[in-house]
Amino acid sequence: MTISNLKDIYIDQAQDIYSACNQSEKVTRELAAAAKSEDLKKALNAGIDGIEDGMKTLSAIIEGHGADPKGEFCKGMEGLVKEARAHGLEEDISDPDARDAMIITQYQRMAHYAIAGYGCLVAFAKRLGLEDEAKKLQSCLDHTADGDRTMTALATGGINKAAA
Repeated sequence: MTISNLKDIYIDQAQDIYSACNQSEKVTRELAAAAKSEDLKKALNAGIDGIEDGMKTLSAIIEGHGADPKGEFCKGMEGLVKEARAHGLEEDISDPDARDAMIITQYQRMAHYAIAGYGCLVAFAKRLGLEDEAKKLQSCLDHTADGDRTMTALATGGINKAAA
């Protein structure tokens, strides 16, 4: 796809975040299965639900512009997913509480990528006068940021203390 204007960037980046969500959803399932804390498992499963909802929203928006949601492959998230698997799942961590702390770290890195992507998409949609799409994307951004705050609360509320 040749990019020649802001709308092209908008669609390109929506496809990128769609790909990022698709990749992060898979590893988040693995992280949830590996977590010790029931609260962490619950939060990760809520994150999976949010990722799936975001993908539905992105798919509808992208298809509404005549493009394929799978038109891009997100290399940035590919690296974050590799890191999440390497450090959150494959790393030799003997203490399950320490693994939970590492899982939170890896999940938050992926969430921050999505937060940045959704934030840009909201700004692009507003500039393009796509107010309905901007509202839907803002909802995705808000849910992702809420999930990030939940992970911080879990970490500071006891998981990091248990891991220490």
